[in-house]
Amino acid sequence: MHYEIWAYGEVMQSPLAFIRGVAHPEAFHGTGKTGGFFEGWYVKLVSADLKQRWAVIPGIFRGLESIEDMVFVQILDGITGRSWFHQFPIDEFDAATDGFEVRVGKNRFNSTGAHLELPQLTGDIHYGSALDPWPVTFKEPGIMGWYGMVPAMECFHAVVSFGHSLTGALEVEGNSVSFDQGRGYIEKDWGKAFPEGYVWMASNHIEGAPEASLIASVAIIPWLRSAFRGFIIGFKHNGKLNKWSTYNRAKEVELVIDDSHVRWKIDGPDGRLELKAERVRGGLLHAPLRTAMYQRVEETLDATIEIRHLDLQGSLLYEGKAICAGLEVFGDIKKLLET
Repeated sequence: MHYEIWAYGEVMQSPLAFIRGVAHPEAFHGTGKTGGFFEGWYVKLVSADLKQRWAVIPGIFRGLESIEDMVFVQILDGITGRSWFHQFPIDEFDAATDGFEVRVGKNRFNSTGAHLELPQLTGDIHYGSALDPWPVTFKEPGIMGWYGMVPAMECFHAVVSFGHSLTGALEVEGNSVSFDQGRGYIEKDWGKAFPEGYVWMASNHIEGAPEASLIASVAIIPWLRSAFRGFIIGFKHNGKLNKWSTYNRAKEVELVIDDSHVRWKIDGPDGRLELKAERVRGGLLHAPLRTAMYQRVEETLDATIEIRHLDLQGSLLYEGKAICAGLEVFGDIKKLLET
């Protein structure tokens, strides 16, 4: 694999580096990037008994002008809502540019597992099955479709693995915890900043369908001198990846966001998808804005999502609940709904 260490003095990303990044959304995209760039990998670990739910997020942020650059690993305890942000020297980060391989200090993350040396979590987790990414093709390089080939996008997204089994154990605040037969999930974001307003939800603990996985997001997308409301949804079930997105001509029928729930109905080539996510309190994570990393995104790993999937003829394909779901409702939601 090719590795890049975060370096000062580089002025811009070459076309070759960008093209390589399109082909490898799971890899590091920061080569040649200067101020106003972030990249983070979201590694979710859930034990077989569901009593341990952790999000571990290694990442890097390069601020504008006098804003401090930083390398970090942040952690969310999905049961208690506690979160921690561990910062490391800038030279303790490196990552592959053609695959999933990240090091932050003594912490390592790759396609076979994770090695953690943090005050709250220490040990080794291995992936008992291969990672299951959103497919990358010439016409559709990952979850973002052709938008993933537009260099000016504010924020890029990738699904590194819809789901995989876990083995191994971690010392969780001094207590040994087994993750054997647990389930993992990995996604990532990179770019200039998080969207001004968005909703994100994801779960691979889906009632009656242990192999299934859901990822759904809607956000304010800057475009030229304006903005639009863009969405991407993948529901993997019975061996098929069903997709609803701005780029495949799916249409939102309803989007309602209130203090208790997110209700969303979408029609598309794979039928109708109806989602109802319960909003519950979570922990605060740091999020990249253009000027700094701010602790302002509330995320839970304890949401429940009701899922209903109908085919184009209206026949029911799936109805049930997703649990242990990640859920974020962030930013200017009024503007999101009006865009």
